[in-house]
Amino acid sequence: MLGKSPPEKPHSKTILKVATLEQSAPGTRLNSIMPALRGIKGVVLAGGSGSRLDPLTRVTNKHLLPVHDKPMVFYPLQALRASGVEEVLLVTGGNDPGDFLRLLGDGRELGLRHIEYVYQKGNGGIADALALAESFAAGSKLCVVLGDNIVHKIFRSSVQAFIKQGEGARIHLSPVPAPQRFGVPELDGERVVRIIEKPASPPSPFAVTGIYMYDQKVFDIIRTLRPSARGELEITDVNNHYIAAGTMSWAVLDGWWSDAGTFESLREASNLVWQYGANNPEIVPGVAHPALRTNEGMKVAEAARAAAGATAAKSGKPVKSDRERRRR
Repeated sequence: MLGKSPPEKPHSKTILKVATLEQSAPGTRLNSIMPALRGIKGVVLAGGSGSRLDPLTRVTNKHLLPVHDKPMVFYPLQALRASGVEEVLLVTGGNDPGDFLRLLGDGRELGLRHIEYVYQKGNGGIADALALAESFAAGSKLCVVLGDNIVHKIFRSSVQAFIKQGEGARIHLSPVPAPQRFGVPELDGERVVRIIEKPASPPSPFAVTGIYMYDQKVFDIIRTLRPSARGELEITDVNNHYIAAGTMSWAVLDGWWSDAGTFESLREASNLVWQYGANNPEIVPGVAHPALRTNEGMKVAEAARAAAGATAAKSGKPVKSDRERRRR
């Protein structure tokens, strides 16, 4: 049961299925914010120790901390639903995982048709947590969002592109002032050459955000992984596997993106949501993370535009924004 530690064994998990809306009380309806898309399910990863937010995380999971006027975990769930994903698995861990059930229930408040919960024991890494979603996926493609990632604009057009993609994976990039703090893609035209974790000399001004899309091969790939030096199964290794196979696509997120995993970024995310809102279907062009509006930040933004231009030049065709693609 949620709230108790699972048995001591690898990939031990507790799954709780919550009633779908079809099984709920008469008259219950989905949110009408966006029609659902078929052929894809969502996974929100909300485990981990949250050590960078200690002492707050001594008494609660970090994904339950407030960002502006909502619990942090609401944002990735709402982003998925607004982007067309209505069936979601939430992976959690640590102490008192039952708090998520008390908060989210059957997901109706967020417009979800179906929600399940699963417990990850220990800190095995993002790929280890994703492995617990295999039975939930049941052959569907997956859109995976880290529970501390918050976006200015939804990514529905990218979900649609991935559904049409066929096989493979898709990552989402965002220009950042200090890419050396993140996984950074090396780009060659429209191709991602590789992703480098926290490089001293970043090959591009982009960070790989915590929004990933995968086909069913992801679980076979995870089974081949070995723990990294920090004892975790790394999602970067999963992504580099798809890159080596030539089946990785990518998109740049519109507007600002934030991960709220530190005190600084938690405060920053709250301010961004307060000022601009989150999970918007449309945004005012040019609104970026405040750090990109400093002198140094503008250089980063210009470098990102130059990188996009280089991509267009090498590929022989322009790289269009989501808005431009929708006009076609």
